[in-house]
Amino acid sequence: MTARRLRWAAWPVLAVLAAAIPAAGTAGAATTPAATVTVNARAGLATMPDTGIGINHAVWDSQLGTDQVADLFGAAGVRTMRYPGGSYGDIYHWKDNTAPGGYVAPNTDFDTFMGGVRRAGAQPIIIANYGTGTPQEAADWVRYANVTKGYGVKYWEIGNELYGNGHYGANWEADNHADKSPTAYANGVVAYADAMKAVDPGVKIGAVLTTPANWPDGIVGAGDTATWNQTVLSIAGPHIDFVILHWYPTGSTAAEALTKPEQIGDMIYAAREQITRYAGPNAGRIGISMTETNTPVGMDTQPGALFAADTYSSLLANGVFTVDWWDTHNGGTKLSTVAGYPDYGDSGLLSSATCLDGGCEPALNTPFAPYYGLKMLSTFARPGDQFVQAAADDPLVGAHAVRRPNGDLAVLLLNKDPDQPRAVTLDYAGYTPAAGAPQVFTFTNGATAISSAATGTSTAQTLPPYSLTTVVLHPAATASGGPGAPGQPTGTATDRTATISWPAAAPGAHPIAKYEVYRQVGAVSEQWGETTGTSLDVGNLVPGSRYTINVLARDTAGNVSAASPPLTVTTGAPATSSCTVRLTDVTDWASGFVGGIHVTATGVVGDWTLTFGWPTARQHLTGGWNGTWAQNGSTVTVSSSSPPAAGVDVGFTADYSGPNILPTAFTLNGVLCAAG
Repeated sequence: MTARRLRWAAWPVLAVLAAAIPAAGTAGAATTPAATVTVNARAGLATMPDTGIGINHAVWDSQLGTDQVADLFGAAGVRTMRYPGGSYGDIYHWKDNTAPGGYVAPNTDFDTFMGGVRRAGAQPIIIANYGTGTPQEAADWVRYANVTKGYGVKYWEIGNELYGNGHYGANWEADNHADKSPTAYANGVVAYADAMKAVDPGVKIGAVLTTPANWPDGIVGAGDTATWNQTVLSIAGPHIDFVILHWYPTGSTAAEALTKPEQIGDMIYAAREQITRYAGPNAGRIGISMTETNTPVGMDTQPGALFAADTYSSLLANGVFTVDWWDTHNGGTKLSTVAGYPDYGDSGLLSSATCLDGGCEPALNTPFAPYYGLKMLSTFARPGDQFVQAAADDPLVGAHAVRRPNGDLAVLLLNKDPDQPRAVTLDYAGYTPAAGAPQVFTFTNGATAISSAATGTSTAQTLPPYSLTTVVLHPAATASGGPGAPGQPTGTATDRTATISWPAAAPGAHPIAKYEVYRQVGAVSEQWGETTGTSLDVGNLVPGSRYTINVLARDTAGNVSAASPPLTVTTGAPATSSCTVRLTDVTDWASGFVGGIHVTATGVVGDWTLTFGWPTARQHLTGGWNGTWAQNGSTVTVSSSSPPAAGVDVGFTADYSGPNILPTAFTLNGVLCAAG
């Protein structure tokens, strides 16, 4: 017997294909569409953690902990396994392996689970029962796991999706507490954290957040004074070590689903901004996990593999420390044809051998396509590799890259076109690959294994339709004795300036001559300056803009280090001005909001115009009042003749798809305003 999360019942699995791009060329002579991928080794991103590739296990799964499943996950490079399974986490009692109101399969207890984890070479992440459990029960679990058994379980979540406990109207998560508000949950997290860390101070405690732009993000519930995230972070922030996000993007076609990972950079930026704003001192120590995700279309076929590889790579490059696919087995829901192959609407990585109207799934534990997406990811990015920027000039080509400690470079290429190959030209910045055919790993539509061959060149590869390709490159010259990378930069920004500092790099065979500071512009680096010291002041920045920066060390022999970890700073408003603006998110419904703007200004007589720009392309003005509103591109204006000296209030409505990052820079008749 299997159980499934209610969300899947609402997702149609449609037999649809992404629209093909017409082939170029004269009649009767098609040519392969071309694309260019730029890889920039100077533009460093996050480092691949040893917890990066994760999956979910569930106590209702009779295959949990079996050797066959553990060996499959070990072969795929899975490093994290989550237990006891989504919403079951809030009804599961570990001592007697029961889940009142749910089904628990035989031989799925905690020790059996840990046996599979160890066989696979992974580590666990455990959901402590908040909904129907107690802090004492969780503390006893920590004692059994880490003191009695010596398992060394590090990561513990406090409940699962508790915002779904009915407080906001939807009720799928068990929560026996009389008070189901975010305040009650946050105080509960503190009690759990205190009890669990009293047993083992080394455990890491995670609190449930809503994912930016996903319900109920932005919503203030009845009786509350703030959103779920603001409340939980403000109360529990000093007591936790990481936050928990879940992401199930919507989409009715494979083509639409495969565009969703482009939101991830803004999503994680928005989550990090909330942590910084609300979680108290030293909020930078709080990690971000994505412990559930899956695709809405092609769960068992090639779109799922493409989505998995793209989503994991994007999240990990943005500093998420684990991404855990939902889930191992789930059971089919509806048979259809996607990308030319049977799709069962089964969100498991491995077949449950379910029979549906029209046919049966393959034999038990047969891997579905997303399994190979994760296996390709482990071939591409290994723990300790640093992600670097990569981008394509074709929206149907995805690109990610990592630089390995030994100097190798690996490039992951995705062809999201179901019908046509892509002839890809690869350009490199800050890296010179060796001559000769590189090692290339490929997973094609309908395949049951990843193939490997030395083929193509370091600058030219042909991607089959609907495929994942990893190209592994060696450097043209092996550098030895070069400088180490500078440490994690820190920085502060005003409206037009920034000050950046970093820990010194370790010198190699030669002294360090200088440090070079680069700004990332897509897959291109723009040098901001250089210095012999370990800080740099930068001017002439654009207010209300986000900048991601790396520092590289260069020694007296000309050897250049790998990039430092990235730093992102955001410019805002000036400290003083003749005008001030205060923007308020008055009402939010996770896909749109009502904004209120209070404007004050001195010396303004007659008509005035306030101007701001949306931070993302997914935000759109839909209406406004107390002025004349307009949007042109990403620029929004409101004009009025009401005297602003004593203060004027204007308002608007806007829709958004993806994270709703609010603007921070406003100009009144061309004058940059201070924050009100």
